[in-house]
Amino acid sequence: MTGPGGAAAGGGSGGANRGSASGNRWSAGGGSVVARLPLASPIDLTLTLAPLRHGHDDPTVRFASDGVWIARATAAGPATLRLMAEAGAIVAEAWGPGAQLAIEAAPGLAGLLDDPSPLVAHHPLIRELQGRFSSLRLPRTDQLLPALIPAVIEQKVTSSEAHGAYVGLARLLGEVAPGPVELLLPPAAARLAALPYFEFHPLGLERRRAELLRRIGHSGAQIESWTALPPGEARARLQAIPGIGPWTAAEATRVAYGDPDAVSVGDAHLPDLVSWALTGEPRAGDERMLEILAPYAGQRARVVRLLEVAGIKIPRFGPRFAPRRIGRI
Repeated sequence: MTGPGGAAAGGGSGGANRGSASGNRWSAGGGSVVARLPLASPIDLTLTLAPLRHGHDDPTVRFASDGVWIARATAAGPATLRLMAEAGAIVAEAWGPGAQLAIEAAPGLAGLLDDPSPLVAHHPLIRELQGRFSSLRLPRTDQLLPALIPAVIEQKVTSSEAHGAYVGLARLLGEVAPGPVELLLPPAAARLAALPYFEFHPLGLERRRAELLRRIGHSGAQIESWTALPPGEARARLQAIPGIGPWTAAEATRVAYGDPDAVSVGDAHLPDLVSWALTGEPRAGDERMLEILAPYAGQRARVVRLLEVAGIKIPRFGPRFAPRRIGRI
């Protein structure tokens, strides 16, 4: 990484849109690194990066008219990365000690390393959604721990509960990210490990999830090293940690790897969504969901993502799951 006025190299490529972070430069007087990533076809950054935001108040990411801003820890230090779409390209700009490494991660984050072409539609709805959301990609962060923390928080609770707890934890533990906007870095492993249980409780996290978060904080370096493994092996290693099951492991690896086949078995609503959308059956369990998704082996997570962004409403036959108020207990 070079200082202001020097050239900085980096890049990455793959998938249908092969991006390169070559030709990076420090912006004059701005202390930033900039790269232009050419596109073979348009990418919708809002749809693509939506899985990285955990509630509208998530302080680690910002969706704005001037792009998507992401706070990111790197081996070289913290960084803020902005991704912005323009004609024929994604423009990536990064600030902070980790700016160069953030730029090198930009192709994966923006979905340029994702290739949607292997998905073959076996249902008219999937074919329709492929056309309607042709600019949707699966993001790849190449960071397992930041994806695992919100997945643990989201275990067996409503979205509003989970988002509130994650936002509270990020505000409590997140360091201020460098750059021109106010963002916080995701909770660091060491800070997570050092936080006593009674500090988790007011955030809405009961002892089981709190202790699991502390456990993965203590193992943060080892967990992060698993990003070098194939996603299936990483999921197996995650599930060897007490308290992490198939759902949590799939949620984390889908984002960390951009894994198009990571299905979150054990989700309260996903089997019903898949079943209702693709068979007209209003209720299903995990076994039936996997049976329906079997023709899409290798691309099952992509199918699920298309169904999610389509906004399909599942018939309701009973009371909704009421949120708990753990922090008030």
